[in-house]
Amino acid sequence: MAGLEPLFALSRGAVRCPQDALLCALHWELVRHGYRCLGAGEQPGPDERKSELLPAGWEANKEVYTLRYKSVDDARELLLKAIMVEDSMILNVMDRGSQKVADVTLAVADYINPEHLDDFHKVYKNIEELRTRIASGIIAPLGAPAEKAKKEPEAEKKDPDSSRDYDPLRIPPRQPAGTRPQPYPVNPFAAGGEDLDPFGGRSGGMIVDPLRSGFPQPGIDPSAGIPGRLPRGAVPPGARFDPFGPLGAGRSGPDPDHLPPPGYDDMFM
Repeated sequence: MAGLEPLFALSRGAVRCPQDALLCALHWELVRHGYRCLGAGEQPGPDERKSELLPAGWEANKEVYTLRYKSVDDARELLLKAIMVEDSMILNVMDRGSQKVADVTLAVADYINPEHLDDFHKVYKNIEELRTRIASGIIAPLGAPAEKAKKEPEAEKKDPDSSRDYDPLRIPPRQPAGTRPQPYPVNPFAAGGEDLDPFGGRSGGMIVDPLRSGFPQPGIDPSAGIPGRLPRGAVPPGARFDPFGPLGAGRSGPDPDHLPPPGYDDMFM
C-alpha cells in the first residue's frame, strides 16, 4: 500500500489506539480510489480544500469518527461514519448526492496489532483482505470516480435486410450477375418446398428427378446459350428451364437392364 506509510508517519502522534490505525488504512483506500478528504464533522468548515491527508482533529472522538470526502471529478461527496461497537468498527458511508449507503463491519483485531502502534511495518496484518473488504463493501457499491469510463463497444454491423420485419409476401432481391440458382434441391426431402412458400426462397418443386435429387450437379446456365441448340440470351437469367435432349457427354442415364419386365430377358429391350 504505497502512500499509507507516509500518511501513517504524519499521523503517528494522533494514532493512539488500534481503531485510529484502522481508520488510517480506510482513509488511504478511499484516496487510492479517487476520493479526497474535505474535513472532519458533518458540516463544512471555512476554507476547505480536498486533500490526501487526514484533517486536524480527525481522531478527537474515539467512539465515532466522522469524515467527509469528495471525488476528484467532483461528481460524488461522501459522508463517512466509523462507529466503534465493542471490538468492531462499523463503517457507514453515504453518497450525499444519490443517497446511496454502504456498510461494512470490521473486527479491529483482524487487521491491527495493538502492541505495535508505533511501528508501521508491524501494526497492520491481513492488509490484502482489508483492501478487498473495503473495495467490495464501499468502493464498488458507491462507484470509483478515479476509473475512466470505458467506451462502449461499437455496435456490430448488421445485414440491412436483417433489421426488416419478415414479410412472406415481399419479393426477395434478384441474384447478382454471374450467379445462377441451383436448378435442383440438394436435400432429397425438399421436394414441394417452393409450392409451400413460393416467395420465401425455398427450393424444391413438385418434380423429383431421381438422378439429381440429393446430389448437386454443375449443370448448364441456359441464359449463356447452348452451342448448337440455344443462342445466348434465349432464356432469361434465373428463369425455369426444362432441358431437352442430352446436354453433354457423361450425363448418367438409366440402364435398361436395371428394371426389366418380370421373366423377360432380352438384351435389345
